[in-house]
Amino acid sequence: MLEELLIHKPDDPIEFMINHLKQNNDDAPKICILGPPASGKTTVAMWLSKHFDAIRVSQETLLFNETLALTEEAKAHKEKNQKIPNALWANLIQERLSNVDCIKQGWILEGFPENQEQAWMLQSFGIFPRHVVMLYASDTVLIERNSGKRLDPLTQEVYHTTFDWPSDPLVQERLVKPEDLSEQEVSKKLLEYHRNFPEVFQIYQKVLKSINADQPSVDVLSQVLTYVQTRHRSAAPFTPRIIFCGPPGSGKSLQAALIAQKYGVVNICCGQLLKEAVADNTNLGELIKPYIDNGWPVPDNLVLELLTQRLSSLECLTDGWVLSGFPRDIEQAEKLQKSQINPNSRWKGRSDERWQYRAPWAMEEGKKGYFSLICPTSPSWSDCPSGERIPSLGKGTTPHSDQLPPQRSRPGSGRTPEMRKKILRSAWKPITGMSRTWRIFMKRPFMSMLTKTLMLSLSS
Repeated sequence: MLEELLIHKPDDPIEFMINHLKQNNDDAPKICILGPPASGKTTVAMWLSKHFDAIRVSQETLLFNETLALTEEAKAHKEKNQKIPNALWANLIQERLSNVDCIKQGWILEGFPENQEQAWMLQSFGIFPRHVVMLYASDTVLIERNSGKRLDPLTQEVYHTTFDWPSDPLVQERLVKPEDLSEQEVSKKLLEYHRNFPEVFQIYQKVLKSINADQPSVDVLSQVLTYVQTRHRSAAPFTPRIIFCGPPGSGKSLQAALIAQKYGVVNICCGQLLKEAVADNTNLGELIKPYIDNGWPVPDNLVLELLTQRLSSLECLTDGWVLSGFPRDIEQAEKLQKSQINPNSRWKGRSDERWQYRAPWAMEEGKKGYFSLICPTSPSWSDCPSGERIPSLGKGTTPHSDQLPPQRSRPGSGRTPEMRKKILRSAWKPITGMSRTWRIFMKRPFMSMLTKTLMLSLSS
């Protein structure tokens, strides 16, 4: 909506926003399909038009299928074999895209803009495509394709005598050879295209993706569809607020330190924060000191007060933060949420079936579904001595000890079955009660992949 306000600059912004909300077309496609002659622009544009139920706009549709005010003027240039001026093309496109069907359903602009001047004119009219697809292939392939090109005058679909011949005999009879298919004409168009494309690329480079057209059409369409369904990275300011949780020895502190170092956010370890408060002899530190000295757990209210002070500092508010070591259970998570300390990202992951023997973090999702997990998959713990499986548990169900199969400690781990059950309960509790909190449960074999995934997410 803000983008539309900046483009149109209406006299009455309130009425404009109301009308914009009524249209409900923020997700309507706005796509440009560019490329040299015979690269498959028409095929891709028609397929996308059917897939999204959007309006396809091309030279042919503007000149022969539309009743626009400037259509007759453009036809007159065409009949005299004169080149249609860029300004006339831009006005035709602007008039067509301002129609109600294009506004509501979206549009697929085929073969426009062809040069820098057309691109600038479209921008001056407030026409900004969200996705620009650039098809490319070698000139030899394009010339060969062009020689076998055939057109269905009824549906305007393009076929090829070698690569894409229709199976329907009725369609075969209708096919005609398009005009201007001589090799000299194609070579001339290719030269003009190569001369103009770099300037167009510079204008749309942030929303443009090049796709090799010299491959099966199914692969081309798949790549195009994947791209046009993606959302571009927002340029809005973003302050990361991340919480890492996990069982002891899972590497929370290490991953938090790597993320903080990579993106310049503040790394906050709950245990370290408590020790720093004691060392600085602050008021809270004096209250916390007896608990630290005697090895007692620090009360949650003191921890939350300390965290609130730290996370409210100017450094954390401007640069963002990554927190590890807190919360550890349901009560802490609920208190953290009531303190208005919430992360701003959620993750979703799936676990391997082999991990369901003992790992509580290998579940699909929490009870309320607000947060998500990234679950490790490791075959090292996948063997079950008794051959039993943990029964299928509903969302938010905590397993009891009688539901667990007989367990033996992992070779070399030094953990008894009782220790394993304790870890199981401590890791499962936050999952079933914690809401709106981004939590990641990890094991060591998963560290490398998790770090790469997190960095990719933050960079996008």
